[in-house]
Amino acid sequence: MSEQFSVRVTVRGYETDTQGHVNQSVYINYAEHARWSLLQAAGITQTGLMGKGVGPVALETTIRYQRELLAGDEVDVTCAFEWSGGKTFRVLQTISKADGTVAAELEGVGGLMDLTARKLVANPQHYFKELSTDPSLFGL
Repeated sequence: MSEQFSVRVTVRGYETDTQGHVNQSVYINYAEHARWSLLQAAGITQTGLMGKGVGPVALETTIRYQRELLAGDEVDVTCAFEWSGGKTFRVLQTISKADGTVAAELEGVGGLMDLTARKLVANPQHYFKELSTDPSLFGL
């Protein structure tokens, strides 16, 4: 598994619901932001992925909510990749308040889709390693 990468996000008022806490769909946006921030930090761009004819796909996401988040809260969103050696990989993420209180844990299954064949590639870590300037961010 890779080391945990982290990005800080400030909860915006328009992301809250009528109870005043972050809407459930926003947690997925925070997780997606952290994953793309990790790709960027590792030197992988959307253009680079498309140039290789692949694109990341989410196959499954599980969210375990533990504490509410409110407008103005500063949160750290972590991201770590776990490779199985097959067509898919796991992404483990935690959303924590600045004081360390865990607000949510997300676990996802992803893959890389061949954009022409519309099927998962057999060895996604190969593409991440080839396109990355810092494959260690993915544990490669």
